[in-house]
Amino acid sequence: MAGTIQTRDNRTLAVHEAGDPSGFPVVFHHGTPAAGLPYEAHAALAREQGIRLIGYDRPGYGSSTRAKGRRVEDCVADVTEIADTLGLGAFASWGISGGGPHALACAALCDDRLKAVASLAAVAPYGADGLDWLEGMGEENHVEFGKVLEGEEALRAYCEPAAEAMLSAKPEELVQVLDSLLGPEDRSVLTGRFAEYMLECDHQGLEHGVDGWIDDDFAFAEPWGFEVEDISRPVLLLHGDDDRFVPVSHGHWLAARIPGVEARIDAADGHLTLFERRMHEVNAWLLSHS
Repeated sequence: MAGTIQTRDNRTLAVHEAGDPSGFPVVFHHGTPAAGLPYEAHAALAREQGIRLIGYDRPGYGSSTRAKGRRVEDCVADVTEIADTLGLGAFASWGISGGGPHALACAALCDDRLKAVASLAAVAPYGADGLDWLEGMGEENHVEFGKVLEGEEALRAYCEPAAEAMLSAKPEELVQVLDSLLGPEDRSVLTGRFAEYMLECDHQGLEHGVDGWIDDDFAFAEPWGFEVEDISRPVLLLHGDDDRFVPVSHGHWLAARIPGVEARIDAADGHLTLFERRMHEVNAWLLSHS
């Protein structure tokens, strides 16, 4: 089920629901670039485990109004709007990749309705002390974040043809499009229905242009608006050793600084494998804190 809500500042947010309508609500934050479409396999798990799964397109993606200059922390107001509009009581949240920092923002700043958060393959703050932010990333990410430092014109000139390459790809071609970012484990899962789903998210998220992608990248490069050391809610952190989208060094950096975090960093995982293989345990952990 998909729909929209109007925010207090007169923006539109696209919201997507799946799973058990009467289950425990879980709001998820999609990656970069993408959209908040629930993956059918996750919807099936949500029905099985008693979860009301709620995704949304971040501003500038899909049908969600752009909020130029947004910071990572600004997602908290949007999640609060979603919770208020949908009448959520207690709920949990997770985010993957570019959605990870947004989930952590919720862990730091949401009201008491939010009970727990899971962060999957999240990037750490750009310029973080003790972390070489780009080391271990695939070539495409090196190029992309070089453009971030050059400014919006340069980044847009990168993102627009990159988006066109993704949107024109067939599912079986996605491995070639993302070649420099894929280790062996991620290559093994980027097939079939999962590859189709990733392209559907790209088409949904980028249907009106690359503004959301650009705004995400600048949000990661600027101060997030909170310190991860100030998080006081339960947090589960998952990362894989063979992650070339977001190197495992980011996971170790976050795990060393989020108070009380439960970190599960696995040599058998990459980046996409967390999304494809680990959601049952993520759901179970979130439900244990409901």
